[in-house]
Amino acid sequence: MKKVLMTALLAAMAGAAQAHEVWVERDGAGPVRIYLGEPAEALPAGGDPEFANLKAPRILALDRPTLTRKAGYIEAMAPAGDVRVWDDNVFKPWGDEGAREGVIYYARAGRTDASTQLPFEIAPVATNANRFRLVRHGKPVAASKVTVITPAKVSKELMTDAQGIIDVPTDAHGRYLLSAAVKEDGPAQLQGSAVRTVHHITTTTFVAP
Repeated sequence: MKKVLMTALLAAMAGAAQAHEVWVERDGAGPVRIYLGEPAEALPAGGDPEFANLKAPRILALDRPTLTRKAGYIEAMAPAGDVRVWDDNVFKPWGDEGAREGVIYYARAGRTDASTQLPFEIAPVATNANRFRLVRHGKPVAASKVTVITPAKVSKELMTDAQGIIDVPTDAHGRYLLSAAVKEDGPAQLQGSAVRTVHHITTTTFVAP
């Protein structure tokens, strides 16, 4: 019975880790809001059931940001411009010994900067462009799925071209969210545990006028 319960628990953890995403929202130069959940769904009151697992996301270029826990998101102040977040401590590695899996989340808000600074990032090809490039370790990721969630919470799937590029239709005013994932097989260390597979999940949000 204990083995059955443990198997069910690990399966639930794996499902939550791969279904959930970390994303960042920002209005102008205001506070940064960092979420954990399923962005295509309406955010439950008080946040996603897994929100407690989002504890201390790292904000690039800020050594010790002040993180304030709100109802469903973490708020922080950051300099004006695009914001990038990285968190490899959301869900504990799961699975059997020797075949454990883990997840690392990356998130970005804004499209004013065409550079990439995260290991896995969706970046505009030019300032405020609707054309984006999916990049992994500085190299474009071709033939990879990118999900676009519109302001009306409608999901569309696009495929990157040979240069890792997608064109995002922005027919409506509001916030768009782009997400992509890649699975990396091979020995790695995550949260002090040896893992065999790491799931990398990245998001970018921007507001279309």
